[in-house]
Amino acid sequence: MSVVDHNAIDALPRISEADVGDYLALLKPRVMSLVIFTALVGLFIAPGHVHPVIAFTSILCIAVGAGASGALNMAYEGDIDALMSRTANRPIPRGRITQGEATAFGLILSFFSVMTLGTLVNWFAGALLAFTIFFYVVIYTMWLKRWTAQNIVIGGAAGALPPVVAWAAATGSLAMEPLLLFLIIFFWTPPHFWALALFRRDDYARAGIPMLPVVAGPDATRLQILLYTIVLVAIAAAPWPLGYFDAVYGVTSLMLGAGMMWLAIEVYRHREGKQAQRATRRLFAFSILYLFALFATLLLEVVIRAVAAMVG
Repeated sequence: MSVVDHNAIDALPRISEADVGDYLALLKPRVMSLVIFTALVGLFIAPGHVHPVIAFTSILCIAVGAGASGALNMAYEGDIDALMSRTANRPIPRGRITQGEATAFGLILSFFSVMTLGTLVNWFAGALLAFTIFFYVVIYTMWLKRWTAQNIVIGGAAGALPPVVAWAAATGSLAMEPLLLFLIIFFWTPPHFWALALFRRDDYARAGIPMLPVVAGPDATRLQILLYTIVLVAIAAAPWPLGYFDAVYGVTSLMLGAGMMWLAIEVYRHREGKQAQRATRRLFAFSILYLFALFATLLLEVVIRAVAAMVG
């Protein structure tokens, strides 16, 4: 009668259960869609003509770099993802993908996205993309997120860099326009994520993440949301009077800004019960629309200018 060596069986390499969908989930496709769109705007508003192949390569590399950042983020945060209802169904907590597999996947994507952008487009853009990945994975994920309640504020720089990388890919340099786009996304990030953190406060507390509502409390968070929204609306409108963007953008930014301000005030006013939950959820949802609509208006301005040039 044979004896089964369970230790030997446990030591055998595990056959991965992951499918294509699991690896796509590692890329954080929702976040990637925002990265692609803001980068596309940065590319299109850049001066001069960009060859379609260069444009496609640039956006693809930025998208893959963003996906690589997401995969490395999930690889490092598998332990806390398992404790939060919002993230418990991600591939690593479900046991579909191991931490090692996700790390290898993210590192490979990071290497090829940076090298491809540097080799085929320009090395300045490649270096900026490498810095973006490093900042998100090392500075934000490994350090800030578990250490300080200002994690979203400082870490938001990584999410604000894609249009800057795209501009650099198109021009090989920097200018005020992409820096203004950077500032808009940078100051948009805290009210957007703190609205989410308000109605996911218990999740973050259970996982031990020092998000602002957990550390400073909901009321302090509501005040910070309002203050950052005021700065955001002012910065988003500033490019119009400064002459960088046209009136179509300026009027749209003021209208969208009024919506953001009203919802931020509602979050500040309503602090208990269903009204408070409804206010934070509405601000979170509208903030996504706000950023997409603001950047879509810039694309519209590019089209208007192109048509005017053809007619003229």
